[in-house]
Amino acid sequence: MEFDYSPKVKDMQARLLAFMDEHIYPNEQVFFDEIAANRAKGNAWVPTKIVEEIKPKARAAGLWNLFLPKSPRAPEGLSNLEYAPLCEIMGRVPWAPEVFNCSAPDTGNMETIERYGSEANKDQWLEPLLKGEIRSAFLMTEPAVASSDATNIECSMRREGDEYVINGRKWWSS
Repeated sequence: MEFDYSPKVKDMQARLLAFMDEHIYPNEQVFFDEIAANRAKGNAWVPTKIVEEIKPKARAAGLWNLFLPKSPRAPEGLSNLEYAPLCEIMGRVPWAPEVFNCSAPDTGNMETIERYGSEANKDQWLEPLLKGEIRSAFLMTEPAVASSDATNIECSMRREGDEYVINGRKWWSS
């Protein structure tokens, strides 16, 4: 078996490492200072300016939406084998994946919408997620179910005419 990275992946690793050196590592303290300032103002969930400033640079560098393979909406998407070594690099700084639009829960939600969503869903939700214009969530915790296994979800959804009825209770979300 051949375990060496392809020339494409090696090139992307080099570009990602250079990007991290130029834009991510020098701004780690800036990020944490912004978080602290937002908390002091009473809202830790305000997007940080530094991440929003670096995102267009990542996009321009071709380091954007790397996780979504085989999607005409994200042609830069890589296979899991290609993406894994880049995740290792991005994961060195907790907030770095967001800069590259490769952070959870958005990545999993984008994959789900790409695979199972209607074209209308993709236009409404996938496109703005891929552009980094919105964020998404995945709410799983329920009062009677304690685990991170999504197959344990008790909440249900059924169609009634032209509408969907959701029956369930969520315990906590962030």
